Amino acid sequence: MIRIDELLRAYHQGFFPMSDPEDGKVYWCQPYKRAIVRLDSYKPSRDVCRLKRKKEFRITVNEEFEGVIKGCAAPRNNNDGTWISSEIIDAYIQLYELGLAHSVECWYEGELVGGLYGIAMGGAFFGESMFFRRAYASQIAFDYLVVHLIHKGYLLLDAQIMNPHLAKLGAVEISHEEYMELLADALAEKIVFL
Repeated sequence: MIRIDELLRAYHQGFFPMSDPEDGKVYWCQPYKRAIVRLDSYKPSRDVCRLKRKKEFRITVNEEFEGVIKGCAAPRNNNDGTWISSEIIDAYIQLYELGLAHSVECWYEGELVGGLYGIAMGGAFFGESMFFRRAYASQIAFDYLVVHLIHKGYLLLDAQIMNPHLAKLGAVEISHEEYMELLADALAEKIVFL
């Protein structure tokens, strides 16, 4: 079982948990290169802008946290493994109940088709994972999150480990040292997510 105080302390020190799909154990990760989204230079794609204008999706916040985290934990692309174990799910549901973890949900015709979740502390948002069951649903949720964070004055959107999807969303890699400086500045802020 992940202790909540230990989990929060880990984020303050630049770590985050991941479960090994094979042995199920939770490991603390602190990558040498960190993926972040620079809030001051974020630009949504043309497709996201077009879909926002069409208003095909409905966006909510914190309405279906458990559905989002379980959607993120579901296997993807013929890959049975997931780094989001039941132990991690339980811990983040506790954080959600404490008002520290948040979800952005994307709905289409009344069905949850995408979303993301993460932790908000100070002026930092630690993005954990996102999923989609309909094209662009996670990107629409991500755009909503970024616009919300900018509006609230957040300094850091941590995306953890770079992958092609994050790069498409505008994430960049920075050194661990630069990340820790940004993290310290962000955690010194006093911002309420909602």
